[in-house]
Order: sequence, then structure tokens, then C-alpha cells
Amino acid sequence: MSDFTSNFWSIYVAGITLAGIIACALLLWLTSRKKIESAADNTTGHVWDVDLREMNNPMPRWWMWLFVITIVFGIAYLAAYPGLGTFKGQLGWTQVGEYQAEVDKANAELQPLYARFDNMKTEEMAADPAAMAIGERLFMNNCAQCHGSDARGSKSFPNLSDNDWLHGGTSDDIRKTIHDGRIGVMPPMAEAVGSPEDVRNLAQYVLSLSGSPHDSLKASLGKSKFTACAACHGMDGKGNTAMGAPNLTDDIWLHGWGEASITAMINNGKTNQMPAQAGKLTDQQINVLTAYVWGLSSKSGAPK
Repeated sequence: MSDFTSNFWSIYVAGITLAGIIACALLLWLTSRKKIESAADNTTGHVWDVDLREMNNPMPRWWMWLFVITIVFGIAYLAAYPGLGTFKGQLGWTQVGEYQAEVDKANAELQPLYARFDNMKTEEMAADPAAMAIGERLFMNNCAQCHGSDARGSKSFPNLSDNDWLHGGTSDDIRKTIHDGRIGVMPPMAEAVGSPEDVRNLAQYVLSLSGSPHDSLKASLGKSKFTACAACHGMDGKGNTAMGAPNLTDDIWLHGWGEASITAMINNGKTNQMPAQAGKLTDQQINVLTAYVWGLSSKSGAPK
């Protein structure tokens, strides 16, 4: 990839841009110097279809000046704004800066709208129709892409409307998740478990923890292998919210159910990331969004 990150392409783009402007100016200069002798009737002498003659009228000066102004404007623009390879322009303008300025302006205009919720507890906001209406729009714009418009998630994307939480379901836990993001890592464990047969037996034991259909004989053989998993999931398999380790006893499967899915997890591991929203949303917006998400789960009987 080094040939795509070298300075050559910057110089190449800048060279073509400047060459185009210079060529236009040169063409304009050369054509303005060229004089065509006119016949007595002010024609060039060219005749088509017996009587169709080409007049020798010069281009209007205002039209010529438009070309000159265009060239001058192009040079001035490239001096002020980025357009010559990696040259940033004298004004320092960037798309990112323009976007951020618009976001900051919008946030400043919306600040009074969110200010009324600053002193409200999460439970109070969850019961406030105005706060929930705003929270729903924030959710649709920033969270629904992964968790779905109904917040029920899908494979590898948690359901936010139930009472099962990888990192805790209190308002503080939810706020931290939204603000800082989360990275969940399940390392490959096949080597620690043993043979492929041991992995399959362990998968059957994991199925048995939630009361799912399983092979009881294989599950009994896999029980001793669960010690490799207990450091994160606990000996009882109920997980650990401090580590984001799932509860394996509740029959809720984030990455798929069945021996094949569990075996794949043991063999290959999994890394999941919830991106931080702190740089995208203001603290006030995160506050309202937290209440909305908390309210979704509280309706299903999640602990408050």
C-alpha cells in the first residue's frame, strides 16, 4: 500500500490541476494574438453550400474577460482552500471543521430543549412523554441501525428491551455504555479445553445450563471442562457484568443457539464492539437516551 500513501499522488494531482489552469490561460493568450485577415466584406473567405460565409467578428470582450476572471478565481480558490494535493489552503478550511461547526451550532440551539431534563432522575425522565419522544428520535438516529427500530436487536446485537444485560442494566451502567462504548472479547478456548470431542462435550454442557435440549451423557463429560470458562462466566455459568461475560443459564443467545454455534465460539472466540457515543452526542443527549433505553427494559420487568 506504500504507493497509495506516498507524496507522489499529491504532487500528481496538484500538477494536473495547475497544468490545466496554465493551459487554459495559454490557449486564451494565443488565440487573442492570432489575427485573421478579413476580406472586403468582413468574412474569412470560407464558403459552404455555395453561399454560406463565415464572418470575421471577434469574440466580445466581456466574454473574453469572463475566461480571465474564471482563471483568476480558480487560482485564488486553490490558494485559499484545499485542492492542490495535500496543500490545506491559507484559510485552513476542512469538511470536518465545517461539519463540526454545524453540529456545534445545532447543539447550541437545542441546548435549552435538553436543559429542562438536567435535574431529572432517570426514572422521572422515563415517565416524561416529552423526554421519551426525544429519546426515541435519538435512538432511531444513532442506535436502531444495530439494535433495530424496536430495540430487540438481532444476532450479535443485544436486545435492549428485555432484562438481560451484559454490562449491567442500571441507569449508570447504561449511561457508561453509551458514553464510553464497550468492547466484548471472548478468546478462543479450544486449546485450553482439549480435543475437538472435548469441545463438543463442553458445548452440550453449556446447553444444559439453560435447560436447552442437549445430550446428557456428553454434557456430563463436558462439565469438568467448564473450569476453563468459569474465570469469566463463573462456576454456576451466570456470567459477570463487570467483565461483560454473558449469563449462560438464561437461554438468551447473543451469537446463536445450538452445538454448532457454541462450538464455533469456543474454537474461534468473538470480539464485539459497541462504539462510544461521547464524541457524537452531547452529555445532555446521552442523559435522555439513557432514560429511553432504561425505560424500554423497565417495562419488561428489569431490576431498577
